[in-house]
Amino acid sequence: MPLTIRQALREDIPHLRHLMKELSGREISQKEMNNRLEFIEASPFDSLYVCEENGTILGLLGFRIRENLEEASKYGEISVIVVDSSARRRGVGRFLMNYAEKLAFEQGCIGTWLVSGFGREEQAHPFYKQLGYEITGFRFVKRF
Repeated sequence: MPLTIRQALREDIPHLRHLMKELSGREISQKEMNNRLEFIEASPFDSLYVCEENGTILGLLGFRIRENLEEASKYGEISVIVVDSSARRRGVGRFLMNYAEKLAFEQGCIGTWLVSGFGREEQAHPFYKQLGYEITGFRFVKRF
């Protein structure tokens, strides 16, 4: 059966928690994941999708529209992308990336971008480069 994609639902929370742990390495509580879904539901810019095969969730995509004030344009931001470790190297990540690019194009964006953290240089970064993404800078963060 082919891969499908749909919006994430509350009943997906156990799978979402598992995928977010694979991405971040830390446990995400039921309440915290529920809060994230509530945030997304209230946002006009954010969406969360799951990728399934035969009803089994294999991946997760967070997508956001970002306005670019430098050129008065919009980009599609891939805010989360993670594929279950048991489903890697089967085209799920490419399927999710293609879907994000399609969403961005349909919403009048001039491109897509994402942030990928340190420690992903061996697997994720070559994958993004293979899809045509370029490293364009650094992200600086100051937490309060």
